[in-house]
Amino acid sequence: MKITKVAFLDRDGTINVEKGYITTPAEIELYPNAARAVRLLNDAGYAVFGISNQSGIARGYFNLNDLAAINARVMELLTAENAELKEIFFCPHHPHGAVPEFTVACECRKPGTGMAKAAMIKYNIEMEEGIVVGDKICDVEFGRNLGARTALVETGYGNGEWEKIRAGGLPRPDVYAPSLWEAARLLLNGTGKK
Repeated sequence: MKITKVAFLDRDGTINVEKGYITTPAEIELYPNAARAVRLLNDAGYAVFGISNQSGIARGYFNLNDLAAINARVMELLTAENAELKEIFFCPHHPHGAVPEFTVACECRKPGTGMAKAAMIKYNIEMEEGIVVGDKICDVEFGRNLGARTALVETGYGNGEWEKIRAGGLPRPDVYAPSLWEAARLLLNGTGKK
């Protein structure tokens, strides 16, 4: 069965509290109403995925096993509140890393669309309706590159990024919202409808 409605959500600063480079599952703390937002998207028929740049791997701050445990904790906390994130896709690369195998320029690092393309292949997605929510300009650009509606949240780096956007010359999101919950609610109510 094909999936036609998909939401791609940034992880750090959007779903869970921004704490810099998170290196252990114990550091994961969901934002208030983050699970409620994911559940709202689920109930509206969206397949929901995490999409996360994780350059800490390329920089040598943590490894793939650490990241697997961290992502499992995010999924566990969401599942405990009946919110389904199908999977968290991640990019471990950075062009200026310290770990040679991950020190590359790639197509998966946002705003590139490689992570979304991997999700589309794995889950048989033909996106007719797409939503992207994140706290960085690269999330807005990623959404634009996919042809999705976009929301920038105030949490994480969002406030600072919004100031850069307001100064001009950078892509504006369809929605600027205080949190993932508000972003999901506004996008589902048709705000920023293409």
